[in-house]
Amino acid sequence: MEGGPSNPSTKTIRLGETSQRTTGLRNIGSPRTICLTSLQERSSAGSSDQKPRDVKSAPYQDAHYETILASKGSFMGKSELGTTATSQSLCRTFLETEQIFPDDSLFRDDLFEETCEMVRNKNEAGVVRDISPLIVPSAEILARRGAKHLKVLIESVNEGWNNSIPITKTSPQPDYSVAFRREAFTEDQLKRIEPFVGELTDTSFFMATYSMYFPFLTCEVKCGAAALDIADRQNAHSMTMAVRGIVELFRLVKRERELHQEVLAFSISHDDSMVRIYGHYTLIDGSKTTFYRHPIKKFDFTSEEGRDKWTSYRFTKNVYDIWMPAHLKRICSAINDLPPDLDFEVSQYSELRESELSQGLESHWTNKL
Repeated sequence: MEGGPSNPSTKTIRLGETSQRTTGLRNIGSPRTICLTSLQERSSAGSSDQKPRDVKSAPYQDAHYETILASKGSFMGKSELGTTATSQSLCRTFLETEQIFPDDSLFRDDLFEETCEMVRNKNEAGVVRDISPLIVPSAEILARRGAKHLKVLIESVNEGWNNSIPITKTSPQPDYSVAFRREAFTEDQLKRIEPFVGELTDTSFFMATYSMYFPFLTCEVKCGAAALDIADRQNAHSMTMAVRGIVELFRLVKRERELHQEVLAFSISHDDSMVRIYGHYTLIDGSKTTFYRHPIKKFDFTSEEGRDKWTSYRFTKNVYDIWMPAHLKRICSAINDLPPDLDFEVSQYSELRESELSQGLESHWTNKL
């Protein structure tokens, strides 16, 4: 992404002090300068594009990982306040609003019982291959089949979120995730968030991979003992980072209270028979942000002659069709409130507190007056 011409009225924001050498320095249309954390700086910590399934899930197998998340302000339960009535109503709508299901699939009425028996003893790769697309439909495939409004979405399969600023030593690597692609935003909007995104090897609050902006859905598949608990931890980690990105954006424009108790992302954990669907939300108290999850539905799709076999598919498709366009509009409205001429120099970007970012942006507005 190239920066625009130098503007003599532009003010420089300097956020944070550091005694360490910063990396990833680059010029964006002098004098606009940004310093972000380089992925190369994190390579020694074991970050990689893709890890084997057993390796990537290893840190989450210990129940104490929930304590690690809690120490970062992310809790795998509900808060006392819960989420808003509007969010709860929307979640019910996603479960109930009818959708069109694939005619010829392994969930077809005459194939369903045989399919359930076939995957019962399969490993995770087999479950992912055979039934995951029927639990969580592919946004990109739906777009190619005519759902043009989904062309703004991009997905990843088993890809490390190495462009997101980490909250633990482990980077998420969801089995499946969905975010917005670059083309979802106008050139003006891309220019406004450019200082916070950087180049291909930089990390950002707003990115998952180098091509995924503001992720909002993940799916994890697990088989075996305590499998879904492990998947839930993986999803909680990923969605904490996803919700954090939205909060960071809205803090920059002092609109974070709009997000208080609102569901801002979704996750689905499943094995060969059970499905757990969650909404992820945040509580905002001044400069303090905490993250929680709202249980939407847990069920066995193989029971009662497959009464719920399409429930997760229906839910996900309604998230794409009903919730996603409004969520994108919300994100774009916040981006539009960012100053277009921001000269932003960040030291140790990944270690900055959200409040420091907001204070830095406030100084920009003050200097413009």
